[in-house]
Amino acid sequence: MRNALWLFVILLLIFDIYIFRVLKTVLANKSRTIRMVWYSLHWLISVTILGGLFAFPIIPFEAFHPAFKSYYLAMVIGIFFAKFFACLFFLLDDIRRAFVWIKRLFTGSKKNAPASGEPITRSAFLSWLGLGIGSSVLGTFVYGFTNKYNYQVRRQELYFPNLPQSFRGLKLVQISDIHVGSFHDKAAVASGIEQILSLQPDIIVFTGDLVNDHAHEMENYLELFKLLKAPMGVYSILGNHDYGLYAIPSYLSEAQKQERIAENREKLADLHDALGWKLLLNSNEVLEINGEKIALLGVENWGKGNFPKFGKMDNAYKGIEEIGFKILLSHDPSHWDEEILKQYRDIDLTLSGHTHGMQFGVETPGFKWSPVQYIYERWAGLYEEGNQKLYVNRGFGFIGYPGRIGILPEITEIVFS
Repeated sequence: MRNALWLFVILLLIFDIYIFRVLKTVLANKSRTIRMVWYSLHWLISVTILGGLFAFPIIPFEAFHPAFKSYYLAMVIGIFFAKFFACLFFLLDDIRRAFVWIKRLFTGSKKNAPASGEPITRSAFLSWLGLGIGSSVLGTFVYGFTNKYNYQVRRQELYFPNLPQSFRGLKLVQISDIHVGSFHDKAAVASGIEQILSLQPDIIVFTGDLVNDHAHEMENYLELFKLLKAPMGVYSILGNHDYGLYAIPSYLSEAQKQERIAENREKLADLHDALGWKLLLNSNEVLEINGEKIALLGVENWGKGNFPKFGKMDNAYKGIEEIGFKILLSHDPSHWDEEILKQYRDIDLTLSGHTHGMQFGVETPGFKWSPVQYIYERWAGLYEEGNQKLYVNRGFGFIGYPGRIGILPEITEIVFS
């Protein structure tokens, strides 16, 4: 961790020196006052960020308000990427000038005088372009702060030939990845709850990551989320963050870590009970209308790579083998490819979350892209393999970066036809 921090600081310092050199070039013809204003602003921001990073290992970060921590770290990352992209353009100009210098060295040609009336040199153009790109990156990053509570209802009408007739027209609302510990605006979150209730769902499901790490994060929002009610109930599962894994000190023994995980899991189970949600822990629930039945299964987190595999499909599957239509709640969409498609071909619909769409990307009609797709093949929206379907919710909340760029928070409305 300390080595990574030092590397980050060194890179930022290199970027700062590089950008200052460019500023001196593009502002060379400006007045001394203008130059000093820009130079002072540049180094004031740089010193503030670098000073904060140096203080990071010394000052207990937990002492600061969660909103301050969230926005400070987000701005540091945003400024880093803004400077990175700006320096890429500056580097292009330096490489171009290096090639020109080498060419003159071997050909003996002299530097051409600028053409009469030339409005801007090529170097100045690339320098201004780099500054513009860097500013645009930072501006986009800041703009994303305004979208974190911009809830979008995404409606899906799904047809399954084997769905019992009594369940046709059923309205299911899915939410996922609340990450309540990241919230800073109760009124804005309340507007999302109101949107869910306005859909008048028959059933509500939550597909994991209620908190960032600890059950106490829900204290100020418990009464608000208790408002979520539906005639056929609210059902939920746990996600990878709900076990408190990322807040467990690394120096603990494996036995102590498992004890912490079990303790956090128990607290989260109590919290779901306080909310009035039926927590499915590798278990199932049979839903019945007019004597016809479907099965709702819920597994604990099961993810590829280093994510925990607490999910036990064999337990969740017990007793519902003969029920003809099955819906699975599984937090991590990689579970669908790794296990469900291979071993459980009669799971008709799987509902997942986890990816958040990385809270960054582009979505237009007919086109969808996010860097997260290079990690997760199924990362947002509807996927189909044969008669089986997977829907990946983009997340109700946020974590890390307190914003969303292109990939907005989602409330999924599924109507069975």
